Amino acid sequence: MTEIVLATLNARWTHASLGLRFLHANLGALRERARIEEATVATPLDEVIERLLRGAPRVLGLGVYIWNVERTTELVRRLRAEAPGLKIVLGGPEVSHELDAQEIVRLADHVVTGPGERAFATLARQLLDGPRPLQKVVHGGEPEPESLALPYALYTEADLAHRHLYVEASRGCPFKCEFCLSALDRTAWPFELPRLLEALASLHARGARRFRFVDRTFNLKVDTGRAILAFFLERIEAAPHEPLFAHFELVPDRLPDGLKDLIVRFPPGALQFEIGIQTWNPDVQARISRRQDDGRAEANLRWLRAHTHAHLHVDLIAGLPGEDLASFGAGFDRLAALRPHEIQVGILKRLRGAPIARHTAEFGLRFAERAPYEVLETAALPAADVARIARFARYWDLYGNSGRFARSLPALLGETPFARFMAFSDWLWAHTGATHRLSAERQAEALHDWLIEADGGDPVIVRERLVADYAASGARGRPAFLEHGLPGGRRAAASRQDRHAAAAEPHALNAAVSPSVP
Repeated sequence: MTEIVLATLNARWTHASLGLRFLHANLGALRERARIEEATVATPLDEVIERLLRGAPRVLGLGVYIWNVERTTELVRRLRAEAPGLKIVLGGPEVSHELDAQEIVRLADHVVTGPGERAFATLARQLLDGPRPLQKVVHGGEPEPESLALPYALYTEADLAHRHLYVEASRGCPFKCEFCLSALDRTAWPFELPRLLEALASLHARGARRFRFVDRTFNLKVDTGRAILAFFLERIEAAPHEPLFAHFELVPDRLPDGLKDLIVRFPPGALQFEIGIQTWNPDVQARISRRQDDGRAEANLRWLRAHTHAHLHVDLIAGLPGEDLASFGAGFDRLAALRPHEIQVGILKRLRGAPIARHTAEFGLRFAERAPYEVLETAALPAADVARIARFARYWDLYGNSGRFARSLPALLGETPFARFMAFSDWLWAHTGATHRLSAERQAEALHDWLIEADGGDPVIVRERLVADYAASGARGRPAFLEHGLPGGRRAAASRQDRHAAAAEPHALNAAVSPSVP
């Protein structure tokens, strides 16, 4: 009989919740009385409620995050009316701080703040078997990885076959970057390496091939990083034709030779690094307590790009206290010159509890009241510029990060990528009034028109490259510029040439700074 349901609303179905599985694995004698239910923020609430209430459970544990808090609040409001006897327990980063300000906290019976495995197990036992808990808020305390049961056996066969599997080698972070909730951590706590490797081996033996590590500082300890990389290399080299993918967050200025000699051995498509640069401005870095050796970070990115097949996804944050549009643009250009495969342009968010809030008055930070609490303006970055960067970020995903415009992007970016792409972004917004629902055809047509009409590009060259880009993308429509065709026999030659270029260099940003692009 199921008496406990552990649930959350994921951003996407492909995301399998590691948190729920850790809670379930550490319920002790209550494990057999619990089940996991996952939905997405797009799942109709009637369906979610029906699934949650199946079997008339007595306790519901809900994971609450910045991306699902509004939908989860609506869910709890509905559950209060439809199942008044159900004990609702909240946990997660969104409800670990500033509790008095949140409607969802008022609606719930209990809240577990911080790491929840031990605290939730105790609370659930009290709710089911007594004595009745008196406190509404239960503090989870510091994580104790060595005492936790690992949850990886709870990934189902369907999870292994179709979803991202999240794993962690450590919890917490020793750094104090103020925009991040990990700034509140005292240090990073490692899981026991032999136990972790045994669990990874079991997952791999069951067929898992996509692993995403959630550690904030994967490369903090070289010996641990080497052991994990060696684990994946051993399996890749034993079965080189069997795809395997591993994703890690990498501290940008820490890449010793002990890791480099393993990273270079990974084949294309097997390794991805998410790397937070956030800002290159040293004054802003100091202001937000971010310790980063920019020279070393730059050298490491250049080395990774030149000597490895790792896919590099690098983050920048707009709206940090004291950083204006010119400084952010200079940072974008510096990063673009290093040729990462993706540049993720984000807008600063005020996570509940994050120390960034201490700069609000001095630097004129004004944040949205609703999740995800993005900054609306700062003293250095007016609201109009924040809106421009938000549009820039969306269009950059379409044109820069997508890989669909590998041959055309160099002409768009030129020698000043930020200024030129911002000019295109402003033009595109003025002509479409949309940042979403832009079809592949409309995207290609817009770039064609800007490069020729606004930028004065050679129509023949622009068209040749866009024709090749469009064909390589696999899109099946027919943009307007295709009606004009290409002169003589150049169409087929251009298509052949650019198809070969696309196979060799599939990422748009690589091509944007490569002199070999036709």
